[in-house]
Amino acid sequence: MKRLILLSSMTLSLACDAHEKKISTENDKTLYTLGQMYAKRVGNLSLTPDEVDLMLQGMRDGLIGAKAQVDIDSQQPQVQKFIEEKMNKSSQAEKDKGKKYVESFLKEDGVKSTTSGLAYKIVKAGSAKKPSPQDTVEVHYHGTLIDGKVFDSSVDRGEKISFPLNGVIPGWTEGLQLIGEGGEVRLVIPSELAYGDRGSPPVIPGGATLIFNVSLFRINPK
Repeated sequence: MKRLILLSSMTLSLACDAHEKKISTENDKTLYTLGQMYAKRVGNLSLTPDEVDLMLQGMRDGLIGAKAQVDIDSQQPQVQKFIEEKMNKSSQAEKDKGKKYVESFLKEDGVKSTTSGLAYKIVKAGSAKKPSPQDTVEVHYHGTLIDGKVFDSSVDRGEKISFPLNGVIPGWTEGLQLIGEGGEVRLVIPSELAYGDRGSPPVIPGGATLIFNVSLFRINPK
């Protein structure tokens, strides 16, 4: 939690400077990039402009050694509560958007869902040989958020990946068992079958529904 608070302060300070200064030198670009990197880590707090200003005020007072306007130690529990509430609110907003996306996806031809809430469309069934959770699978995959933003893709990297099927998110473990070797499936995975309320910062927000196109090339039994 302390790390998150520190990152939040650094992010806001760097972002403010970026608006006030012209980015021209290589050092400027490096510092600007550093600010952007930290911003991605705390972006799911969704701070309002007024909240940003107050946070910057505390940051500046601390940096110049000005007397704190509040008792910092006594405010620590409230800071933790504030961050948790912000993250929960952001996570719920992502869940709501994901739910609507799943509802729309289920209206497409050939789309089905499992009792767990996983939505899927089998593009190619593959052979009769299907993986078990203990097997290692070799796949190509392309993962996006519901807005189309790519967060990970072995296809883009041009390199297949192998892993034990029971060592990944539940949506993958369940979804890959629906096709056989040589098959292809599109998975729409709600957050409870993916990375939950915490997400996987900075690329996957808390509560995010994930979309994967997966091709299963090989099954290596345990």
